[in-house]
Amino acid sequence: MTELTMPKLSDSMEQGTILTWLKADREQVRAGEDLLEIETDKATVTHQADVDGILEIIAPEGTTLPVGAPIARVGVPAGADGGRHTESDGTGGPSPIEAPAGAIRSDSNGAASGPHSARRPTPLARRAAKAHGVSLDAVVGSGPLGRVTRGDVLAKAGVTAEPTRLPPAAAARPPASAAAGEPQVSSGKGAVEVVEPTRLQSLIARRMAEAKATVPHFQVQTEVVIDALLAFRAQIKDAGETAPSLNDLIIKASALALREHPRANSSYRDGRFELYSRVNVGVAVAAEGALVVPTIFDADQKTVGQIAGESRRLADLVREGAITPADLSGATFTVSNLGMYGMTAIVPVVNPPQSVILGVGAAREVLARVDGEIVDRHLMTLTLSCDHRILYGADAAEFLSAIRELLERPIKLVL
Repeated sequence: MTELTMPKLSDSMEQGTILTWLKADREQVRAGEDLLEIETDKATVTHQADVDGILEIIAPEGTTLPVGAPIARVGVPAGADGGRHTESDGTGGPSPIEAPAGAIRSDSNGAASGPHSARRPTPLARRAAKAHGVSLDAVVGSGPLGRVTRGDVLAKAGVTAEPTRLPPAAAARPPASAAAGEPQVSSGKGAVEVVEPTRLQSLIARRMAEAKATVPHFQVQTEVVIDALLAFRAQIKDAGETAPSLNDLIIKASALALREHPRANSSYRDGRFELYSRVNVGVAVAAEGALVVPTIFDADQKTVGQIAGESRRLADLVREGAITPADLSGATFTVSNLGMYGMTAIVPVVNPPQSVILGVGAAREVLARVDGEIVDRHLMTLTLSCDHRILYGADAAEFLSAIRELLERPIKLVL
C-alpha cells in the first residue's frame, strides 16, 4: 500500500481541507480519474489518481490537515503491474501490491488528463447542481474543453441569478448563542447571526492584519490624463480588434515600468532585498465572498492583446471556482482596480512579500485650464502603496511617474 499525504500545492500553503472525495472508500480507481477536491490557501484543486488501484480513505471530507499528513492509501490489484501477482494477507484473501509513490497528481493547470476530463465539473458547478437538484450528467459544458461550469448548471436549472450562499459549514451552524441554548440578546441591533468565515476569508483577514502590523506602509498618488489612452483604445476597436480594457493597459504600463525600476519588483525578506528577474503582475479579482489575485506571468514581454486574453481567462476561472494554485503564485507586483465601481481612488494594502501594490480609480471627466483655455479632460487617480523598508519616497515617485508617462503616451505600450 502507498500512503497518500496532503500535498503542498503552493509556496504559502501550510494546510489543506478535503472538500470532497470523488471516489468511495474501497472503490477501484483508475489512472487519470478525479480522486478528490482539496481547498488550499489559494484555490480549490482537483487531484487525479496516478495509477489503478483500490482506494482506502484515511481522512474524511471536511478534515483540515497540515501538509504531509496522511489522507489515504492506494494499492494495486493483482495483475495490474506488469503481471506481478498478489500475496496472501494471512486471511485467505489477496493483499494489494504496493503502488508507486505519488498516486495523486494534478497537471499544471489543474485539469484532469484522463478520459473524463472534458466533462469534469468545476467545484462551484458541483455545489450549484446539489443546491438545485440538477444531474450533472444532463448538463452540457461550455467551459474549456467542454468542462461543466456553474453557469451551465444554473442555465439547466432555469436560474438566471442566484443569491450568495453561506459555506455549507456556516449555513448549517446556528448562531453561537442559539447553539449554546441561550436567548438572543439584541442590544438594540436586532437579531444577531454569527457566520463563520470561509478558509479563504480567514486567510485574507490574517494576512492583511499581519501586513498592516509588520509592513511600514507609505503611499504616493498621482493624476493621469488618459485622453490619449482612451483614443488609443478606440483606434484598436475601430481596427476590428478586441479592445483591451483600461486595466489591461495599466498592467502593461506597470510591467514596463517595473522592468526599468527593479527595486519596485522586489521583496524584503529576512533583512535582505530580493530582486526578481521576471515581471509577474497579480490582478485582484472579486470572487464570491473573497478577493483572489491570479498572476499574469512575464507581463513585460506580453503584448497588450496577450495580456487582455490572459486577464479574461483568469477572471473566468476565478468566477467559476476553477482557478489553480499555479495561477495564483509567483506575482511580484499587484494591480487593484475599483474604477468599475465608480470609486475615485483606492489606497490598497501591500500584499507581502511583494513591496508595492497599485490602486486604480475610475476614469472621470473634468474641466481643466490648459494654456489659458478651459478644456475637457479625462483623469484617473493612481495610488501606489509601498513597503518603506525597500522603497523610499523618491523611488516610489519615480516609479509611479514612469507608469503615468506610459499611460499618457500609449504608443510606448506597443513599441
